[in-house]
Amino acid sequence: MIAPYRTTPIFDETTLPEALKREHRTKDGVWGVIRVLEGELKFVLAESGSETILTPARPGLVQPQQMHRVEPLSKLRMQIEFYDRDPAPSSR
Repeated sequence: MIAPYRTTPIFDETTLPEALKREHRTKDGVWGVIRVLEGELKFVLAESGSETILTPARPGLVQPQQMHRVEPLSKLRMQIEFYDRDPAPSSR
């Protein structure tokens, strides 16, 4: 199992940065794992338009340079872990 090289602070529905709610991407060679600690978060992939509801039991994996955005659906606590290689399958 690999460890993240950086983890964001824990955000809630009021502190979630606006930049994460708009389409954005990770850098080349960076994977992100979105971990919902409480509540639900909509995870939208820009290219396909696919939407996934993330929960404490269902984290979201962001591939390098994958355009995406998130939207809180309820009271929320979440954070993002960043990796320099694919954390799968341990992240799913």
